[in-house]
Amino acid sequence: MDEIYIKNMEHETVLSLADQVKIMPGQIVSKTLAQNKAISITIFAFDKDEEISSHESAGDAMVTVLEGTGLFTVDGKDHTVKTGEVLVMPAWKSHAVFAPEPFKMMLVVVFPQPK
Repeated sequence: MDEIYIKNMEHETVLSLADQVKIMPGQIVSKTLAQNKAISITIFAFDKDEEISSHESAGDAMVTVLEGTGLFTVDGKDHTVKTGEVLVMPAWKSHAVFAPEPFKMMLVVVFPQPK
């Protein structure tokens, strides 16, 4: 049998990423699509006023807002990211996420590989 690299989604089917997670009252919902030493792909649904506090990552993190608007703070600077927009948060820079309204995003983290 072939190994599955992208999980939790139907293969060979056209889907809406935003429809893969539902906004739940007072929660942050996440669904992991891929996770290994090189990459992590996760989709999130944030209810209004939910947040992920400041943290760092060993890899470059790219967020794509799928629906709504998110507020991302990177190294002390605020960035408002709207549906269809992308923000790259460099490795080892402190970053946080806040939901001024319900929103959904995809997070792709690319980790450094040994040379």
